[in-house]
Amino acid sequence: MKCGIDFARFTWDGGASALGSTAAEAIRLADEAGFSTIAAMDHFFQIEMVGKYTEPMLDGYTFLGFAAGLTKSAKLQLMVTGVTYRHPGLLAKIVTTLDVLSGGRAILGIGAAWNEQEHLALGVPFPATSERYERLDECLAICTQMWSDDTGPYTGTHYQLTETLNSPTNVTGPPEIMIGGMGPKKTLRLAARHAQAVNWFPIGKEGFEALKVTLAKHCETEGTDVDAIRLTLMTFPPGDNLDGWLADMEMYRGLGVDEIYLAPPSNTPIADIEMFAAEVLPRVASM
Repeated sequence: MKCGIDFARFTWDGGASALGSTAAEAIRLADEAGFSTIAAMDHFFQIEMVGKYTEPMLDGYTFLGFAAGLTKSAKLQLMVTGVTYRHPGLLAKIVTTLDVLSGGRAILGIGAAWNEQEHLALGVPFPATSERYERLDECLAICTQMWSDDTGPYTGTHYQLTETLNSPTNVTGPPEIMIGGMGPKKTLRLAARHAQAVNWFPIGKEGFEALKVTLAKHCETEGTDVDAIRLTLMTFPPGDNLDGWLADMEMYRGLGVDEIYLAPPSNTPIADIEMFAAEVLPRVASM
């Protein structure tokens, strides 16, 4: 099983003046240690389950562009971008640029967005839930078209593009699309339609199995292959009970999870990643 690093907080020792150097060292270390993915959150403000909304939050795609120049093998993605944050044509261009500059290592992680506060604070439109899912469906159709040979127009309910030109094109084919979220009616239906990977939370064996059944039903309806969709897990640092945490990860591996993501939890991310690399990564890789 693979293990990625998700940078979910930037409240680090040294403050803003040290963010660049700390991020650079942490990113290089994660890549050299063999972590499969370098990820970051996509929010304007910090989210309440991680810290105060006034705490530092870096722009996700700028962070990934920075990471692209510092890494050689790790995949690069956001966990996950909100569909409302960027126009689909611009988003496709951004992910393509990341893919080209990293030598084909970009993944599009995306979801329907949920944080109303940060939208209102910065004046970004925040449509109703049903419309956000409609926009997510159209956004993924636009990205897929822009990552193909079809440069023609796109006409949808919410987006109209007269020309889906995307030059340069991606290095090794279309980036993988990962949809984050566990909503059984809409999120998993769109995952069945568009995605090559999903990202879920550790909700226990019974709940996880139920999600898999629902995803398979949606794939049957959409005419897609559920076995072609990777299952990934956003987990929590093991803390003082590493063996218990590893047993949980072994259980999720048995449920088909292909990759897990760990977020450095402290104000010293370099030390966190060093600990993950020494104590966690070898045992996860052996599963």
